[in-house]
Amino acid sequence: MSISGTRTQVRTGRDGGGAAAGTGGTVRTGTRGGTGFRAGAGLGGGVGLGYGSEAEAAETGAGAVGFIRAARELELKRGEFELATQLGHIRTEAGKAGGRRQVRQEEIERLRALDGFPDALRERVRTVGTADGAALLSVSPGRFTRLAKAGFIAPVHFYLNRYRTVVWLYLADDLRSFASWEPWLRTGRLPRGLCAGVDEGDDRRPRNWRGRRIGHLLHESEDPWERAAVAGCVLDAAHLAELVPDVYERAYLNRLAPVLFRAFPESEAARSTVGRLLLADHPEEIRWHSTSLGTFLEEARRVRPAPRAEESTTCTEGVGPPFGGPFGGLLTRLRLGRDRAPAPAVPEGSGE
Repeated sequence: MSISGTRTQVRTGRDGGGAAAGTGGTVRTGTRGGTGFRAGAGLGGGVGLGYGSEAEAAETGAGAVGFIRAARELELKRGEFELATQLGHIRTEAGKAGGRRQVRQEEIERLRALDGFPDALRERVRTVGTADGAALLSVSPGRFTRLAKAGFIAPVHFYLNRYRTVVWLYLADDLRSFASWEPWLRTGRLPRGLCAGVDEGDDRRPRNWRGRRIGHLLHESEDPWERAAVAGCVLDAAHLAELVPDVYERAYLNRLAPVLFRAFPESEAARSTVGRLLLADHPEEIRWHSTSLGTFLEEARRVRPAPRAEESTTCTEGVGPPFGGPFGGLLTRLRLGRDRAPAPAVPEGSGE
């Protein structure tokens, strides 16, 4: 089904696929600033959004500001700002020389001039958990969870609570649209065929979140190598080794691979939980992203070859073994980078 209410074209849920390239999103990820998780054993774990004020000052161009200042001027919390850029509510542009993305002053002024600012903008990115989501739909928490597991409601974010339990968050805008477009699913007995997989233990929330996140990142990037890295970042080592046999191409994709989840769990158990959520685990989903990766790779090779060792030492420097485990052997570098990175944003909303 198509997820509505977020100005996206993400194909999720019932068809088991990934995300279309036409989704709304603007957060630039890659090799600069922050810490976080990249999905994919072959693409490793990596770095995320940068918020350093000194770097922002150096990379912002005339008439544009960095994310910290833009969030402050728009009266948004960090998590709210990031989600607003991902959903396309705040237009961003690439920084100078491929630096951090930034927001033009005209865009800030446009948003501040809208009716209801800043509350209206905050409401567009408000997230809720299971309990509040069920109340918003006027259904029981149990029914809400079944609808989400069956793929009718796609989460936009997740976090681990103190018990290392995954807490899924949903856009309130999505739920309001669902309530008006699919009222028949809110009352009465759910059709057996629609939720048969849920009864057998199937849970589409992780793949729907992955599809949505990948769609945001594909929409942002115009470089075919970056798009190939996005498509491949949720595939495990075996699939990547088969699809990208050239070690230099894999190293280059590793360098460009985005961050899907920015928080860095302390414990091994928590890292393992997050790691499982970042890898495609359904045959149709794997096939979808594999096909996308192959398409983007063909285009990328026509545009330019991947850098070789003699051409650029930076493409392989610090990458580690291409397929060294769930996070590609980068945990040490992530721990070192964690001290230099800002603390992860506290998710909006709560739930189970």
